[in-house]
Amino acid sequence: MAWLECSVEVEAEAVESVSELMASYGYNNGVAVDQPVIHGADGPDYRYDTERPVTVRTWIPVDHKSEDARAKLEQALWHLSLLRKVGSLKVTQLEEQLWAEAWKKHYTVQRIGKRSVIVPSWLEYTPQPNDIILKLDPGMAFGTGLHPTTRMCTQLLEEYMPPETRVMDLGCGSGILAIVAAHLGAKEILAIDTDPIAVEATIANAAINGVAGSMKIFEGSLGKGNSLGHWLSWDAPDVPSGTAVNPESLQCDVIAANLIAKVLVFLADDMYAALKPGGLLISSGIIADREDEVALAFTAAGLERLDRRSEGDWVALYHRRPLA
Repeated sequence: MAWLECSVEVEAEAVESVSELMASYGYNNGVAVDQPVIHGADGPDYRYDTERPVTVRTWIPVDHKSEDARAKLEQALWHLSLLRKVGSLKVTQLEEQLWAEAWKKHYTVQRIGKRSVIVPSWLEYTPQPNDIILKLDPGMAFGTGLHPTTRMCTQLLEEYMPPETRVMDLGCGSGILAIVAAHLGAKEILAIDTDPIAVEATIANAAINGVAGSMKIFEGSLGKGNSLGHWLSWDAPDVPSGTAVNPESLQCDVIAANLIAKVLVFLADDMYAALKPGGLLISSGIIADREDEVALAFTAAGLERLDRRSEGDWVALYHRRPLA
């Protein structure tokens, strides 16, 4: 598979807004930020150079929709350049192997929770007491743990997930949340995604992390979610594919759903039905402007809100199916 590497130079004050914009077009919200640094004279110390532009990158898979996505991204950046110093979009086509190597330059050890630490294979890390180490290399599914929604879901899992439970990672991406759940003591994990590339990545990452034995991983969605096609859903639903899982058959203790707002709203009733009484729902991928819409759908489905987290413009919610 080939990829379009899209990059733009921006002033420091525009990094956050440009990153959020590019994440909305990049595959699985993958964005890399190259901030120029000034190295110290006597060692590894450095400081950020605020006088030089910052480079923001994302990647788009080459298919029949990629040119439309590139054009829309370029137009959105142009509008943003009327308010901030934003350079012209540069686009380079990369084959899969070159893309993976390019991503490595922007990927470091990342602590995404109090215990969970993502360590790429080419870097060394000395674990701290009680650390959960996730061995995760970049691949086509992205899902590196760098996005705020992944971090918030991980933190909520660490804080609230009981051991010896049945967990579903709905929209598993590269399988980060499923792997965290396995290390936290889940006895059975269902990892499911409408994207076959994500399914392949989750299978590989589960094996690398030694937790494949506790997982069932396959292409599909929950209930009527299978009719949506790929969860990024571009402009229109794709042809349904994969397995449509019957919600009532699951009786999950925990569902982790790091999706997007409209999919969470669409699946609210199915997620309620898939939880056993007292079961927990951790959801994110919610832009702040859509939080009320998601919260209302969850309440209408019968879910009880217990907690809320936010980071930047993103929100994560924690709900429970009532016991009664």
